[in-house]
Amino acid sequence: MIEEMDGTHEAGLWRVEPLCSMAEADDFDHLSRLLDRPRIKIERKLSFDERSFSELTSNLRLVDDMCSPAAGRTFSNIPTSSPRDWFEPHPMIAEAWDALRRSIVLFRGQPVGTIAALDHSSEEVLNYDQVFVRDFVPSALAFLINGEPEIVKNFLLKTLLLQSWEKKIDRFKIGEGVLPASFKGVYGYPIEIQALFFMALRCALAMLKPDAEGKEFIERIVQRLHALGYHMRSYFWLDFQQLNDIYRYKTEEYSHTAVNKFNVIPESIPDWIFDFMPSRGGFFVGNVSPARMDFRWFALGNCIAILSSLATPEQSIAIMDLIEERWEELVGEMPLKISYPAIEGHEWRIVTGCDPKNTRWSYHNGGSWPVLLWLLTAACIKTGRPQIARRAIELVENRLSKDGWPEYYDGKLGRFIGKQARKFQTWSIAGYLVAKMMLEDPSHLGMISLEEDKGKKPLIKRSASWTA
Repeated sequence: MIEEMDGTHEAGLWRVEPLCSMAEADDFDHLSRLLDRPRIKIERKLSFDERSFSELTSNLRLVDDMCSPAAGRTFSNIPTSSPRDWFEPHPMIAEAWDALRRSIVLFRGQPVGTIAALDHSSEEVLNYDQVFVRDFVPSALAFLINGEPEIVKNFLLKTLLLQSWEKKIDRFKIGEGVLPASFKGVYGYPIEIQALFFMALRCALAMLKPDAEGKEFIERIVQRLHALGYHMRSYFWLDFQQLNDIYRYKTEEYSHTAVNKFNVIPESIPDWIFDFMPSRGGFFVGNVSPARMDFRWFALGNCIAILSSLATPEQSIAIMDLIEERWEELVGEMPLKISYPAIEGHEWRIVTGCDPKNTRWSYHNGGSWPVLLWLLTAACIKTGRPQIARRAIELVENRLSKDGWPEYYDGKLGRFIGKQARKFQTWSIAGYLVAKMMLEDPSHLGMISLEEDKGKKPLIKRSASWTA
């Protein structure tokens, strides 16, 4: 998060006073000049099937005209939509842009980010008046899609400048380049961390030059991507057939011929998964470690798996099939369940530390988060299932604005505004705008989606102990 600033709220914008020295200000200007260098043109590729493509591209000519330089978009402009019935401008669009712009933070007269929430109904601000790196992602996408890159550039510059400051926690010096995060009740390697790491590796691979300095890194990344992809697609994937295979597993197998490589005990399979798993569909489970498997669904990890191509084309389609088959459980009345199902009773006490925010079907424990709408929409577009995104967006448009743009919803169906949810949550607002703009112009998917890498697979050498 960015919090080394002292700010006041003026004229609908958050104006912050710089707390940096002249030398640090010079660093900011230097980084700014670096980002102003000519950019490499990257060809964007999409992956729609013919049905989806013909359905969606009827709007592209009109949208391209609207997005041309002559349109002259600025911070004060609000994008319009094409005249097709579904894309008629919804009243929420103008309201969302207005709310998003009110959350902008100014630093030295320049927009540098958006605060987490602008909730005037709550007397407790807590840390919702700060600029979070994580929370700004959908805001950044909204501004980039709308032709307003300046705020994103300034945000990156400020983040890099703050990251370079020496930081200590309890006399321990934080490693260079580290990003702060916290975890609770987590074991092994969760699907969300794995999928994000896979995406990061693929992005790094695209940015590295194959010269003397970058060649070694490229080879190591290719090796890691191949190993990680194989591991995830083989051991984290669950569909009806795989569930049946696990149910029939033998335990205490050893040597390289073992089928049950993680020694998953069939009796540890939760009862709910047998009813939840449809004959058509599948997903990446929450976690896998020796003798322990978290069978829960996590929306973020599965959507990122689709967008990064960690999921194969067949697995991506199966994930979307699951969402359609289990719409009431995973979407309900407000998209999208962050995890399913909720954990309860003794397990809830152990995993969450009796955290009152994470009671069953609330917050991170089975709560419904509107911000996930943009990820769902992107996954729908990539897999050629725009009708799923439309259905989810219609649910959001029925309630989100009327409810004051809450942070999250509670309950099995997501019917109730979260008990501690902030109103006018910026990423709920931005997530809606990104979903609408991507569905209107699918070419924007290229900003956040990577195609399947069909390049040469690395040579995996066996260890000396393989034949020992």
